[in-house]
Amino acid sequence: KARRGCRSSVLTMPTPAQASWLLLLLTLPATGSEPVLCFTQYEESSGKCKGLLGGGVRVQDCCLNAAYAFQEPGSKLCHPCRSPKWSPWSSWTPCSMSCTEGSQLRHRRCVGWGGQCPEKQQPGALEWQLQACENQQCCPEMGGWSKWGPWTPCSVTCSKGTRTRHRRCDEPTPKCGGSCPGVAQESEACDTKQVCPTHGGWAAWGPWGPCSGTCHGGPNAPMEKRSRTCTAPEPSTKPPGKPCPGSAYEQRGCSGLPPCPVAGGWGPWGPVSPCPVTCGLGQTLERRTCNNPVPKHGGPFCAGDATRTHICNTAIGCPVNGEWGPWQEWGPCTRPKMSQIKCQEIQGQQVRERDCIGRKLNGLRCSGDQQDIRYCYDINRCLLEGSWSEWSTWGLCTPACGPSPTRSRQRLCKAHLPNYARTITIVEGQGEKNVTFSGKPLAKCELLQGQRLVVEEKRPCLHAPACEDPEDEEL
Repeated sequence: KARRGCRSSVLTMPTPAQASWLLLLLTLPATGSEPVLCFTQYEESSGKCKGLLGGGVRVQDCCLNAAYAFQEPGSKLCHPCRSPKWSPWSSWTPCSMSCTEGSQLRHRRCVGWGGQCPEKQQPGALEWQLQACENQQCCPEMGGWSKWGPWTPCSVTCSKGTRTRHRRCDEPTPKCGGSCPGVAQESEACDTKQVCPTHGGWAAWGPWGPCSGTCHGGPNAPMEKRSRTCTAPEPSTKPPGKPCPGSAYEQRGCSGLPPCPVAGGWGPWGPVSPCPVTCGLGQTLERRTCNNPVPKHGGPFCAGDATRTHICNTAIGCPVNGEWGPWQEWGPCTRPKMSQIKCQEIQGQQVRERDCIGRKLNGLRCSGDQQDIRYCYDINRCLLEGSWSEWSTWGLCTPACGPSPTRSRQRLCKAHLPNYARTITIVEGQGEKNVTFSGKPLAKCELLQGQRLVVEEKRPCLHAPACEDPEDEEL
């Protein structure tokens, strides 16, 4: 049904690379063949699918284009067709306590298709972080009311009125933003036992009501009305007051009305547009015009859509450009023809590499260098004088979703780096090169709290909220 009106742009047999890609798609697990909603965009910032292409298609067909995304039926979770990556961290949840110390969570999700995120996490998996928070150091303390003051005199000299009395919130005074429950003023009715006659008075005219018609040309002339009430004041009954003179209603003819409207009607559907893509899924378009008849004199426009779309499938996988993976660890710091440069002011070199991953179907190769070289001094496990650092900031709470999470901070014995030259000149006239210290030296500090290398302090994280999948909460 979704193929009706579709024009495929397949003109030749698939290339060997495309045939391999299609074979890979056909050998994916059976769950990938269930029909899904296919979208043309994945929004990284929100994790939402954009640009609905259509439903009832297989994941393999939707993901012929790695820039597309899909949603499984009954789920609001969007899966991009590209290789899996960790999403950006979400915002921190509100602090679990409005006053004194609490905790707050944030999460990220493994999103993608056809692989795993680092740490061998499957697409859809969540990772959590928990940290301590404090919105306000102290909690509000409620205050107490003083005794009520005396009643004020009655507000009128005849008939019935009101009187009021007050009290203060100072026994005791509230602290840390607290308040007193209840009201600082109360009123009650009072009766002077004196009868006052009240004569009626008109309140202001209300607004003109809606016109009885919307256009000229009907059987009755359109009219509009307005009213007023005898409530400013209302006449008394004992003793009787005088009623308001005159009429409570008036009407007039409507002016400036347009001619009666003519509703619009749709013309026939136009031809189907060709499939706009050469790989993956695309979308064809049909149009119609509201001209049978054209709406006149403010008549309603045609109900419904002026366009409708259909999915077209080229059955050809789209190229996927390569992306650089993370840099690997730096290799050893060495110098040719010298067996030992450790703990000496002798420059060496070290190399690190990275891999171009994810390239498929003649996509672009990664731009830039695969190898990185720097000059270095090898100070790995060299014994150096050191000194204790200041306390670090408090770390995240762990375990984020487990029982009794804690956080910690540290002071480290840090080595003093040797006073070696930090730059060298290799070739005259080509500038200086930076030299980096490579490796982890052995630092020597005075004992601190009985420790030589690390002093650690731990503290519990209080009132930790539960870890619940935000996508489940939206369903």
